[in-house]
Parts: sequence; structure tokens; C-alpha cells
Amino acid sequence: MRAEAIRYIVLHCSATRSDRPYSPEALKRDHRARGFHGAGYHFYIRQSGTIIPLRPLHQIGAHVRGYNSCSWGVCYEGGLDPNGKATDTRTEAQKVALRQLLVQLKALAPQAEIVGHRDLSPDRNGDGHIDSSEWIKLCPCFDARTEYKYLTSPTTPHGK
Repeated sequence: MRAEAIRYIVLHCSATRSDRPYSPEALKRDHRARGFHGAGYHFYIRQSGTIIPLRPLHQIGAHVRGYNSCSWGVCYEGGLDPNGKATDTRTEAQKVALRQLLVQLKALAPQAEIVGHRDLSPDRNGDGHIDSSEWIKLCPCFDARTEYKYLTSPTTPHGK
């Protein structure tokens, strides 16, 4: 995939409990068990803020049906509280690492829109807007489009 073809940078959560580690090896194993050829994301961000590259950017991902050929996938470890409820569990280190990674990816594909997996759900009622009742998944458990709008909008200065 060429950077010019990238329309979306799609954020995901691993949908795992925040009080239990979920290693990149476990992620790869689980994706292989679902029939993928390794992890479907391009990057994985651990709770520590460590960014793990999983797929080269030129390789099509396997992270959001219908959009893989025009997107890069970024996943953070977590997304469920200790009781298994979907919530924004990103650590401060993950937030910092995610911002840094998104800045780098936007430099490579400035036309790309930053969205959450849920934002690419089908528009079931056909009104041109995907609202929470239409989400297939809650992933990434926060409003990525709004949170990172400052990186997408050409009229907004860098930073919040």
C-alpha cells in the first residue's frame, strides 16, 4: 500500500481487561486462530507506552472489514475494565505514545482521517451519519475522531 492510498488511520483496542497483560505474542496467536496471517494491526501499543510494529505499512492489514486496503491499523492494549466493561483504559504512557505515533503516520499520509473502528460501522439507517446505535463494536472505547481532530483538521494548529 502506498501512503497516498491511505484514507484512514483506524484506532482499535485489544478488548482485553486492563488488569491483565496481553502480549504481542498473544495478540498474534489469537489473530492466527481467527484465520489471519499474524496480527492484523500495523502497530500495537502496550500499557507501558511501548509501540510494537506488527506489519509493515506497505502490507495490507486485517483489522476492519471493507477498509483494510485503504487504512493503517493501530491497537492499544486494553479497552475493558477489570470487570470486563468496555471503557477507555489507556494509560498516560499509551496516550503519549499514541499521539506520537499518529503524528508520524499523519506525516506519511496527511490526507488520512483518524477514526475509531466503531466509526466505520455500516450506516444502517442510511442517514449519512453513524451513531452509537449503529456501532458494531465499541472499539476503541473512546471517541478517536473527536480526540484527534486537531491532527486531521488542516485549519487547527498542532497540539490541543
